[in-house]
Amino acid sequence: MRAIIQRVKNAIVSINELESREIQHGYVVFIGIENADNEDDINWLSKKIISLRLFDDEKGVMNKSIQEVHGNIMLISQFTLHAKTKKGNRPSYIHAAKAEVAIPIYQSFIAVLKSQLSGALVCGEFGANMSVQLVNDGPVTIIIDTKNKE
Repeated sequence: MRAIIQRVKNAIVSINELESREIQHGYVVFIGIENADNEDDINWLSKKIISLRLFDDEKGVMNKSIQEVHGNIMLISQFTLHAKTKKGNRPSYIHAAKAEVAIPIYQSFIAVLKSQLSGALVCGEFGANMSVQLVNDGPVTIIIDTKNKE
């Protein structure tokens, strides 16, 4: 699994130009699922996201987790995080999991993350056309890949 985590002041996702969902103060997490992902990836990544200390303490040092600041998470599926650009100019998505593999992993990830998070978890819709508006706070952006554990 590959994730891009952005600390945000607020974010809105519009789904198929019909429905909007919103969070204040927290993370927008873009998540890409590949064929080799499994329950170990789900558990490791959810714990890492919840435990990251990306919020300022009283001294202005990033030393508090999303739990400590009662933050919220917006989770957006994004298969393009597994784009390969080595050859040519058209990215290849051969490593991105197909829907029949990715959807159960995505749903499990939502369940695990929701069970660990004290704030709200707002999700986009897997495979939908989404428009995401966010105000990055900092800016703070972290990239994590469960296969490299970094």
